[in-house]
Amino acid sequence: MTEDKEKKVNDVLDKLKISFTRHSHSPVFTVEQAVKQWKGIQGSHCKNIFVRNKKGNQHYLIIVEHLKKLDLKKISEMLGQNRLSFASPERLKKYLGLEAGSVSPFGLINDTDHHVRVLIDADLQGEKFINFHPNVNTATYTISFNDFRKFLDWAKNEYNFIKIQPDSKKRPA
Repeated sequence: MTEDKEKKVNDVLDKLKISFTRHSHSPVFTVEQAVKQWKGIQGSHCKNIFVRNKKGNQHYLIIVEHLKKLDLKKISEMLGQNRLSFASPERLKKYLGLEAGSVSPFGLINDTDHHVRVLIDADLQGEKFINFHPNVNTATYTISFNDFRKFLDWAKNEYNFIKIQPDSKKRPA
């Protein structure tokens, strides 16, 4: 099953002529665990957070540089939503076809109704390369930021760049 999820990502990237570098590693479930696997991998590393609004009728995938702390209250206000909270594993499976620990924008491959809105840290636009799981937590793919935008355009989900302020207390990498 895990191989099928990654193959699906590979097939789409091949179709779009997006090149990537694959990095195998032990399964990771948190950013803290992933940091230990990222040594020598070029580009910006992201955390991907799947949230929902209070009514549960709108879902967002938030992509942010891994050292930044998210303030869901501020993001809720930016979006004009009452409150954002983490979506359940069931919602993650339903809308992105993913398991906890494998959240990735490549999950948009499974969102054929284009329900999930994508919010991307505006600071990532300046990065040459960006890294994501290929819908499994045992690998990391490095792609160019321009190719990431090509993938987003192909996925047809609404996406916006938002300004996320860096945490004043950065954790060491």
